[in-house]
Amino acid sequence: MTASVTMTNGMTKSAEVRSRLTHPVVDADGHWLEVNPVFWRYIDQVAGPGMVDRYQKVYGSGYAWHSLSPKERQRQRIRRPGWWGLPVKSVDRAAAMIPRMFREKLDDWGIDVALAYPTLGFTLTREIPDDELLQATVRAYNVMVADMFRSVSDRVIPAGVVSLNRPDEAIAQIDHAHSLGIKMLSVNGIVPRTFEADADWQPDPKKRRVYIDGLGMDSPYDYDPVWQKFVDCKIAVTSHNGANGWPNRNSPTNYVSNHLGHFAEAHHLFARSLFLGGVTERFPTLNFGFLEGGVGWGCNLYGDLYGHWKVWNRKHMDQHRKPTNLDLDVVRSYFDKYAEPGWPFEGRLDEILSRNLEMVEQNVTQAFLAERDAKADDFSYVNVKSREDITRLFAKPFYFGCEAEDPMTAVAFNQKIGLNLKPMLGSDISHFDVADADEVLEEAWENVEHGIINEDNFRDFTFTNAVKLHGGMNPDFFKGTLVEKEAGQVLRQADKS
Repeated sequence: MTASVTMTNGMTKSAEVRSRLTHPVVDADGHWLEVNPVFWRYIDQVAGPGMVDRYQKVYGSGYAWHSLSPKERQRQRIRRPGWWGLPVKSVDRAAAMIPRMFREKLDDWGIDVALAYPTLGFTLTREIPDDELLQATVRAYNVMVADMFRSVSDRVIPAGVVSLNRPDEAIAQIDHAHSLGIKMLSVNGIVPRTFEADADWQPDPKKRRVYIDGLGMDSPYDYDPVWQKFVDCKIAVTSHNGANGWPNRNSPTNYVSNHLGHFAEAHHLFARSLFLGGVTERFPTLNFGFLEGGVGWGCNLYGDLYGHWKVWNRKHMDQHRKPTNLDLDVVRSYFDKYAEPGWPFEGRLDEILSRNLEMVEQNVTQAFLAERDAKADDFSYVNVKSREDITRLFAKPFYFGCEAEDPMTAVAFNQKIGLNLKPMLGSDISHFDVADADEVLEEAWENVEHGIINEDNFRDFTFTNAVKLHGGMNPDFFKGTLVEKEAGQVLRQADKS
């Protein structure tokens, strides 16, 4: 980042950028910094002092990494955790903890309305293995959010949290948050689970193999009631989950190596599971936000889905890939044509053509392969007949949080290559990559100055897409806020298109 600069008229550069815009700015993914002693008070209020004691024993007790020698870290592959992860500009740190000050600073930051996501709250689902404690802390967290941000609701909309570990518990949490007036919820879009079969030989669940459940398909649970609950409560599904801790992200020496792309990796699984599992087909009015992972991975997945559908849809497979479509007499004729004395195929041709034309399986016939997968269809849960259907089921309901300086945002707007996805400005204010919150909007505007995106793109990036993500679910989402009028205009225009 460049050094913070204040204009001669007393405005920050970001505030000066905002003053020249013809539309408001909505920060789709800023953060606040919860304070543990305050959270303990709410846990006590919701579940009693005994639960506070349990929370303090299992949460925030330090990383094992620091207590191990370098040799032991390597032997156990204990991942290097983050360090010095919060900004040290005093005014920004204080604002991140004090909602009224956070609201007051928005003008300097060039932001009209901020959607404030958790910091501590994100970690509850992965740091608390005790299910009873998790339920209590999630409820307490959402009570705290509703209470602390009530007086600043005209400019700051806070996110509650929901654990998707189990559908029944998630539904209860959504109902509770909704009853508190919370309009925005952050979920863990992926859930690590142990292999059920490992229970046959490994009595300790902590030592069983782990897979990652993307929730949209192949899950041990039916999540459709959860998606329906989001629809009923008019709340978009926003995921801020990452892949830190996955087997490919356990460098014991380098945090950056573990961190690079981890949000994108987790979002990729969640999004493709939702799409291929038919969730966006069955719940066409439900919007999903994938935060802090950028949009580059979304562009890649969008193109890959279309490319794979073209060659893996059932009609194409039957016409061009069905094993019994292969004419073995013709294949034999080519072997005969190119035969020569002593070549390796001599005496093996019948065996090859009858049972060994498959490369990775031995002794199987073409007829067996055709019959075995006669009903296979990887797109069976989605009604895709053209690229337009992939747009309807992927590009329409999915929104992507991007940081201000991310140049890949421009790719999402590139209609020349068939892309028109929905990136949103996520400032990441209060976290390590924003050393000075005064500079975020200024950096985003540099993409316009450098010709990477145009002003219409910038409006969508900093305002329109965030409005559609949340207002498309709940037309009253921005009611009572500073941008109520402009958001209403966006939603009415969207209804006409």
